[in-house]
Amino acid sequence: MKKAVVMIAVFFALAVQAQEQRPQVPQISVTGEGKVKVIPDQAIVTVGFQNSGKDAKEVKTLNDEVVDKVIKFLKKSGIPATDYKTNTVSLNKSYDYEKKKYNFQANQTLSITLKDLTKYDDIMMGLNDAGVNSIQGVEFKSSKMEEYEKEARKKAMINAKQKAADYVSVLGQKVGKALLITDNSQVYIPQPMYKGNMMAMAEDKSAPRETLAVGEIEINTNVSVTFALE
Repeated sequence: MKKAVVMIAVFFALAVQAQEQRPQVPQISVTGEGKVKVIPDQAIVTVGFQNSGKDAKEVKTLNDEVVDKVIKFLKKSGIPATDYKTNTVSLNKSYDYEKKKYNFQANQTLSITLKDLTKYDDIMMGLNDAGVNSIQGVEFKSSKMEEYEKEARKKAMINAKQKAADYVSVLGQKVGKALLITDNSQVYIPQPMYKGNMMAMAEDKSAPRETLAVGEIEINTNVSVTFALE
């Protein structure tokens, strides 16, 4: 048994020694970045509403009435049912020590995907009339996001290869095939965000009708690439 163990140990030692003696492939490791700027054509609007009172059933009923009005309004506005959903629902109980009474607060938030940004003002005013009283955020995106992400990835690889070529050009070498590619991208797209009180928006009658500045969104891709050198 001991003899077999010794033979196995010798075999592994010889294998490791053979690997160490194998000539190393000349290589270079670089990072590449790809950026694509896009004018968004869609928006995800997150809105909320809340009601408070002394009776839990009463405040829940008030919230249910708002939900009913909101859904009917969205249907009337031609927004498909697949483009809006409830995000959060809560019913909280608190105690007022001064009045020595319990209070209840019902909260709910919804996300609505607007695929036609020209409807933004009308939708927001209609939601306000239905009882929605706060804007949690507006997130802009593109309907062709996958295509732009592919473009950004290609640009990142081109950038990495160009970097490698720049480094080795002074050495009289050329960039060969890629040995290792690592995607370091994070799902992060800088966006303009907006939060506010919908009542304030509704009361500002003098405000211009163009209330949405979509700007640009930037899609970033980052890769690490190891190339063989020729």
